Parts: sequence; C-alpha cells; structure tokens
Amino acid sequence: MNKDVQIRLDSIDKIRDFVNTVNRFKTDFDLSSGRYIIDAKSIMGIFSIDLSRELTLTIHDSDEMPEIMEALKPYIV
Repeated sequence: MNKDVQIRLDSIDKIRDFVNTVNRFKTDFDLSSGRYIIDAKSIMGIFSIDLSRELTLTIHDSDEMPEIMEALKPYIV
C-alpha cells in the first residue's frame, strides 16, 4: 500500500540531501505539486516543479517503510 506524506524542500542543500536519501532505498517515490508528478529520485525533476509550497511525496509499497519514514523526518512538514 502506498503512503503519502507532505514535505518541504526549501533550499538547494535540502534538495540534494533529500535526493541522496531517497536513492538509498529500492522503492519508488513520486513527488507531486499541483497536477505535476515527478520521480522524487530525479534532482532535475525536482527543480522543474514549484518548490515554494508543500509537496506530496508518495512512497510506493515497501518492506523498508519504517526505515524510510525515519530517514525522511527532516523533510516532513
């Protein structure tokens, strides 16, 4: 089952760290802003969406969910 969380990426360092964090896991992550959905593992994709507001991160079904949620704490709103 997928899980959605609200995150904020409000600096270049935070974006870089976020991409490095999600790339440690095998599962797929999508980021959505309005009607746009991008691959959260793509730094170029992240820079193509509106970062001035909260983003919805969809974490696709994973056995690593507790570890993922712990790693994402700095970004969750």
